[in-house]
Amino acid sequence: MIPARASRPLVDEPTVALLLLPYMNPFEFSIACEVFGVRRGEILASMSEPRWYDLRICSPTPGVPIPTRFGFSMTVDRDLDDLVTADTVIVPMAPKSVDAEQMACGWRMPVLPEPEVMEALRQAADRGARMVSFCSGAFVLAEAGLLDGRRATTHWMYLDAFRTSYPRVEVVPDVLWVDEGDVLTSAGSASGMDLALHIVRRDHGADAADVVARRAVVPPHRDGGQAQYTTMPPVPIGGTPFAELLDWMVEHLDERLDVTAVAKRAAMSERTFARRFVDATGTTPHQWLTAQRVGHARRLLETTDLTIDAVATRSGLGTAANLRARLRESVGVSPSAYRNRFRRTA
Repeated sequence: MIPARASRPLVDEPTVALLLLPYMNPFEFSIACEVFGVRRGEILASMSEPRWYDLRICSPTPGVPIPTRFGFSMTVDRDLDDLVTADTVIVPMAPKSVDAEQMACGWRMPVLPEPEVMEALRQAADRGARMVSFCSGAFVLAEAGLLDGRRATTHWMYLDAFRTSYPRVEVVPDVLWVDEGDVLTSAGSASGMDLALHIVRRDHGADAADVVARRAVVPPHRDGGQAQYTTMPPVPIGGTPFAELLDWMVEHLDERLDVTAVAKRAAMSERTFARRFVDATGTTPHQWLTAQRVGHARRLLETTDLTIDAVATRSGLGTAANLRARLRESVGVSPSAYRNRFRRTA
C-alpha cells in the first residue's frame, strides 16, 4: 500500500500524476517516485516559495492490488480523475505481456492500456498537462495520439516497431531524451532519470537538479542529445565464406586494410569481393571495418590507460582527430568523455 501524504504544504504545489499499470517494471516507476516524490529540505530552504511537487500515484483500478513483473503487487488509492487534473503526467513505461507466446518472442512490443486510460491521458493533455514518458511509455502516448507530428524517442530495442506502428511520429534515435515543450520522452529505463532531472532543472534550476542527482548518486546532467550507449551487435560471420578472413581482419585492425589488399587475400577481384561481402554480412567492407575499429577503440578506452593518440593507432583509426570524429558519430561524445563515463576499474 502506498500511503497518501500526511499533510499538504502551505503553498500549493504542482501535481505530478504517476500512472501505475499491471505488469510494468518498477524501476522506471521508482525513478519518478525518487525525483518527484521526495521533498528535500535543502532545496526548499533555498526557495522564496517552497514549492516542490505533489506526487499522486494513479491507477484505473484504485484499491485493487496491481501485480508487477517480479512477484509482488502494489495498491494505490487514487484513480484516473487525479491524472486528468494533474499538471504533469508520467507514463513510466508500457507493461510487458505475461503471455507465454509473447515472452518467447522477446517481448518486443509493449502491451497498451485499456481505452479508459487512453482517454484520461487525452483529457489531461487537452487541459494543458505536461505529458512525459519513460522508455516504452512512448508507445502509450503515441497510441493516445499525443505524439503525432512531434519528435519523440524510446528504447533502442523498440525503435523499429515504434516507427512502423506510429508513422506520424518523428522518431529520434540515439538520444537519451527529447523535450518538445509540453511532451517529453526518454529512451531506455535509466535515461528516465536523465529526463526527470531535466524537468527539475527546467522547473527549479540547476542547483535543485544537482541536489537530487547527488542524493541519487547519479550524474547531474547528461544532455538529451547524447547517444544511447548500445552494444555494437556482432556481425554474424560463423558459417560464412568470410569467417576466417574476418577473424584475421579483427586481429589486424591496426594495419592498413584497404579493399584491394583484403580482396587479394580472399583471392577475389575487388568487385566480386565487395558484392559477396555485402551478401554475407549485410554491410560493406569499409562500414564493417570501421565499426570493428570503433568497437575496439571503445574497449581500449574502457580498459586501458593508453593516450587518445595510442588508442587511435591501435584501433586502426590512425589519428586522434579521426577517433574523435568516429566516436562522436557512433555514441555522440568525445573519447575523453567516453572514458570518464565507462572506465572499468578493478
